Amino acid sequence: MSNVFVAGVGLTPAGEHWERSLRELAFAALEAAARDTERVLGGPAPAEALFAANALAGQLSGQAHLGVLIADFAGLRGIEAVTIEAAGASGGAALRQAYIAIASGQVETALVVGVEKTTDTIGGRVNAALATAGDSDFESVQGATPAALAGLLMQRYMHTHGVPREGFANFAVNAHANGKANPNAMFRNTLTRDAVLRGGALADPISVMDVAPECDGAAAVVLTSRPTAVRVVASAQATDTLALHDRPDLLAFDAARLSAGRAYKMAGLGPDELDLFELFDAYSIFAALSLEAAGFAEPGQGWRLASEEVIGRGGRIPIQTFGGLKARGNPVGATGVYQVAEVALQLRGEAGANQIADARVGMAQCIGGIGANVVTHILRSE
Repeated sequence: MSNVFVAGVGLTPAGEHWERSLRELAFAALEAAARDTERVLGGPAPAEALFAANALAGQLSGQAHLGVLIADFAGLRGIEAVTIEAAGASGGAALRQAYIAIASGQVETALVVGVEKTTDTIGGRVNAALATAGDSDFESVQGATPAALAGLLMQRYMHTHGVPREGFANFAVNAHANGKANPNAMFRNTLTRDAVLRGGALADPISVMDVAPECDGAAAVVLTSRPTAVRVVASAQATDTLALHDRPDLLAFDAARLSAGRAYKMAGLGPDELDLFELFDAYSIFAALSLEAAGFAEPGQGWRLASEEVIGRGGRIPIQTFGGLKARGNPVGATGVYQVAEVALQLRGEAGANQIADARVGMAQCIGGIGANVVTHILRSE
């Protein structure tokens, strides 16, 4: 089994890219990753395979077969190329497939690019597309959007564990405190606790300040068997029931727990040895449940970590170090690639104003649906 290393990363700003198409966004990220790879390896590293992550292009952009589209536009005709769709976990799933290809010895260098465009379409069409990540027969057909289901989870959590609404506010505050220093973040403004609590209701008790904004963006990571300063020491994926109502415990993100547990075992370490955790904070309740599933808090206690001294850049377990989905933005299918790229930058010591001091081990976890499909990667500086 070959070791797998990060050779290069490339990021486009998350936001509204009216002037760029899917292929152009993807190409920009790949170009940036190629330049970074040449710097790291001292020369180019021709790739044998391309894994494209996307969740919504078929519905919102009328474009499928993205792997070939991007390979063609990037001048990589002839390369092996495939598209990976796993809702919000698409980016992590694409990275995992590239990891397996390299670890198996079938491929020496692989390109992973995540790309999404959501802002060309407005209103109900976007919500309908996002809802396809759930069970169409029993959830979306009843009008249950992801935000509505997340609202039900948050309401159940608050009721079961006696948590006040304001108990979640610092997840958003922390995200914006970090995002304001990230040039690729969609929202670079300071957010106060009062502003979070004054946010308009979206799916009670979830407010607009509890939700990461869907946006456009592309991120690329070059993986290789050639040694570099950052190694992928674990890659794991797990699933749960697709429909929320089929779970014996609504407040247990079992797929996140299984995925993280397998990654810990593969890496030979535990949660206390992580220097940062890029979790999937599509909703504030996801952050709390993810911290519990990954072993940082007991069930019902994850919300208590939502304080700067614990989850901030100088805390025990820094999260959302570049703003997370909440401030950086959530380009759905590309988000998992952004997360791994951000962890790699931290471990290289190239995170700028967002740098975690002495960061050597970092974990990225992305989630498809309401915790139905979860991919976890652990990276370590060599």
